[in-house]
Amino acid sequence: MEQIKQHLEELNTMVLQGNALDAFKKFYHENVVMQENQNEPTVGKSQNWERELEFFSNVTEFRDAALLEMAVNGNVSFTIWHYDYTHKDWGVRNYQQVAVQHWENGLIVKEQFFYGS
Repeated sequence: MEQIKQHLEELNTMVLQGNALDAFKKFYHENVVMQENQNEPTVGKSQNWERELEFFSNVTEFRDAALLEMAVNGNVSFTIWHYDYTHKDWGVRNYQQVAVQHWENGLIVKEQFFYGS
């Protein structure tokens, strides 16, 4: 559990420093499953990498990201984030998001995001 906490803290620091894509490369498993709310999950690191690149390339103005809370229980971690940005297709987005990560051997194997529309 302590290793997961250390990895999560490093991942979060990288995100806050604007290095989310580097954090993805470092901490996500090759077969990672990522899911937005109850949408169909995206399976595999390369498919999720493409999804991440598409998201970041469509952010036209980034105003803030703040880590509000985090916790680790066994091999599961939870983070609550506040985001404020403008997206090319979605417009102004200012919301809180809960991310739940499942870890295996120091890497995230499953991550699901929960937020309002």
